[in-house]
Amino acid sequence: MNLHLEKAKVNNQKSEVRITGSKSETNRLLLLQALYPHLTIDNVSNSDDSEVMQKALKGLSEKERTVDVHHAGTAMRFLTAFFAVQDGKEVLLTGSSRMKERPIKILVEALRQLGAEISYEEKEGYPPIKIKGRKLSESQVALPANVSSQYISALLLIASKLENGLELTLEGEITSIPYIKMTLALLDEIGVKTSFKNNIISVGHAELVKASRLTVESDWSSASYWYSIVALSEIGTRITLSSYKKNSLQGDSALAQIYEDFGVQTVFSENHSIVLEKVKNDQQAKVSYQLNNCPDIAQTIAVTCFGLGVACDLYGLHTLKIKETDRLEALNAELSKLGAEISVTNESLHLKTTMEINKNIAIKTYQDHRMAMAFAPLALKVPLIIEEAEVVSKSYPDFWSDLKAVGFQMDRI
Repeated sequence: MNLHLEKAKVNNQKSEVRITGSKSETNRLLLLQALYPHLTIDNVSNSDDSEVMQKALKGLSEKERTVDVHHAGTAMRFLTAFFAVQDGKEVLLTGSSRMKERPIKILVEALRQLGAEISYEEKEGYPPIKIKGRKLSESQVALPANVSSQYISALLLIASKLENGLELTLEGEITSIPYIKMTLALLDEIGVKTSFKNNIISVGHAELVKASRLTVESDWSSASYWYSIVALSEIGTRITLSSYKKNSLQGDSALAQIYEDFGVQTVFSENHSIVLEKVKNDQQAKVSYQLNNCPDIAQTIAVTCFGLGVACDLYGLHTLKIKETDRLEALNAELSKLGAEISVTNESLHLKTTMEINKNIAIKTYQDHRMAMAFAPLALKVPLIIEEAEVVSKSYPDFWSDLKAVGFQMDRI
């Protein structure tokens, strides 16, 4: 499905948007709920990724089965660790053609060091993998500190079920610390003992945890597109989003501070909603951000800067090359079509000031949900086409209907 977005304007009278739970928090809690079934979760994400997790975790009574995670990278990594500790169960874990190009070796090697039995079915170091679940008695493992935080979180989430807990040493400079801290905070919340000192993370063994009802905070990554919409709108534009915490566990909550540079003010209310308001237009001529703690908002920021005519340098983006697509090259290609002067390296993006935007350009999304959503706010500046618009279901299925509700006009083509 391709969508043609007409040049848009936000209707301030219809600007309340409810965003479901964070995909990152939901997927962690779903795995913990599978390990400790008496946990209850509210405000679960309705994303494709979370539905994949739920479906995979429902068939635990089967001794042998195939689990297909499609494009869900988080599910692939978390489930690799989860199935490794399911004693007596055998699983073939596979995914889409793109998933078979995304590396899993670092996590597999770490699990093997702990005693897991995992083999590659096709290409060494990549899915699909066969996992024969067993009890893991080893308790010490080391990983390079700059790997994807999902590898680290996958190990931490199963750690309390290891016979002797886990001591994980991270070697070098750590990236994506907020996602690691999110995992540890959720473990602490259900009563699992953890510590994070210097580069060593320890998680204690826990056969049982305290019964808990946990509410998932709404997804800050999804909020990023609304920040972009407000930033690209006229002064006085307001959007209300629910439900968010000022002391969020999500690294992408850095949005609230970053978007002050683009004239967007964030006001937190007592009922956990936030109001985004465009309060000024005098943004800086050039901005620079280190995004290693929140790389998922890089696409949104790059497109916002382009739409505002602001030059930017974005750093800490090395993990974007192994996402649903190579996001740096995808941004390079699509922003260039719109008239941007842009260059990328293996870990950074550099955008020059551009005052004119090409109209009615078809944006290729590369089967990447964030490409579709990051570019959609540009309809506030020029009409454009979003190809394969249905990819948004991976993380934000209601995205297009929410945009229509606040005044965006779009047609299938």
